[in-house]
Amino acid sequence: MKHATTPLITLFLISLMTSLLSNKPVWAETIREPAYAGSFYPAEPDELIHIIESLTQKAKQSAVKIPAAKTLKALIVPHAGYIYSGLTAAHAGHVLTEGQFLKVILMGPDHRVGFSHIALSSADAFKTPLGSIRIHGDAKKLRKNSNLFKSVPLSDRHEHSLEVVLPFLQYYLKDFKFIPMVMGPGDIDQYTGAIESVVDDQTLLVASSDLSHYLPYPEAVTTDKDTIDMIIRLDTTAFANKHHCACGKIPILILMKMARKHGWQPILIHYSNSGDTAGTRDKVVGYAAIAFYGDRPMKNKRDSNQHFSKEQGQLLVKLARQTIYKELGQDVQGSESLETALRSKEFQERRATFVTLNKSGQLRGCIGSLLGREPIVEGVRHNAINAAFHDPRFRPLSEEELDQIEIEISILSDPKPLEYHDGDDLIAKLRVNVDGVILRKGSASATFLPQVWKQLPNPKDFLSHLCRKAGLHADAWQKTRPEILTYQVEYFEEE
Repeated sequence: MKHATTPLITLFLISLMTSLLSNKPVWAETIREPAYAGSFYPAEPDELIHIIESLTQKAKQSAVKIPAAKTLKALIVPHAGYIYSGLTAAHAGHVLTEGQFLKVILMGPDHRVGFSHIALSSADAFKTPLGSIRIHGDAKKLRKNSNLFKSVPLSDRHEHSLEVVLPFLQYYLKDFKFIPMVMGPGDIDQYTGAIESVVDDQTLLVASSDLSHYLPYPEAVTTDKDTIDMIIRLDTTAFANKHHCACGKIPILILMKMARKHGWQPILIHYSNSGDTAGTRDKVVGYAAIAFYGDRPMKNKRDSNQHFSKEQGQLLVKLARQTIYKELGQDVQGSESLETALRSKEFQERRATFVTLNKSGQLRGCIGSLLGREPIVEGVRHNAINAAFHDPRFRPLSEEELDQIEIEISILSDPKPLEYHDGDDLIAKLRVNVDGVILRKGSASATFLPQVWKQLPNPKDFLSHLCRKAGLHADAWQKTRPEILTYQVEYFEEE
């Protein structure tokens, strides 16, 4: 047996060394190959580019006016064969330009498999005749941090709602990474909160959906007009309760909820159905392209929390670690140079701070202040000691745990009261992944830093857990109208 396996081991080692010397990976990447090239759209690159260019030129004849001084946030586009829905999809060419977005979150409905969560591919890239599109690193984070997202290889192989849209995005945006989401039934609020956690100013949200299916032409036009009106009005209740109005109902609802929350304005940029393009009119499928516009990002606004650099944040993290080491009687190297660096005037500002300790991804201590009563450096020192040794939820940190601890520093803005009418209004006004929240009712109070949204992306769950932390009933945020204050943070994780 030994002599039989030795050649195999030798061949493997030769292969490994060859790969290392040639700077190529030992294991090949996983590429999701196109499944519908040659049926829904052309398989030859030149032919595919030609049809997209032709449809885009034709779409210019019915271009609509878009809002001035606004930024594109999201799109709804159809996903049928290009001879049917391609003209409507090509209207995206009026609102998309090369390099406009670095990340696309592409959401489509599950047509083929059946599951009650979001299928999020574990592939490294999706391939179309126009080339490969790499999957953004946030996809892996979502699968790791939330059980809402799971890899479903069968959906990868057979779902068309994402694949059919990708060539248009490639043609218009050119270079971008994307997060592919195929959606089954689930809690829309949870879906929305989790997706918001990976949205930034360089992200485009795209909902892939057709409208009504197989109605006679006049009935389809009436039904689709009603559906589009609901979307434009952001009437999530009416849209959610309307049956057979859109196959991508869940992705569209997510966009509508985000639009209501962030003040985005939907604009219909084109409508058609298969009876207008390449089909008969006895049974048609409806298509709409709708763009959502919002305010431009405020790069210089203080609320954006871009006050301290990454390097300055790491100095504060280092200060926290050295403080804990000293408290345990450990020798500390480089403390004098650190003290010199921390004499900068920025670190002498009186700002509220929190120090958070994590161990193996679990909270190990978190103490801080909500009011800036002392300089930042002093706050970090005090809170580092308290988080390590005086958090009543945990036993004091031991020397053996030092190398297992990850430290996070948060610098808070001044809390501001949030005016709201009822529970629904409160949820609509809270900004997921942006706002830290202070909840007060009588003598009871508690706070969650914005980072807690990563574990509790659904605003209802976030508020219910915050109420429990304050010693109140979980539904107190709905029934007793507590005082709510919000703040924002700059936070720095230990590198």
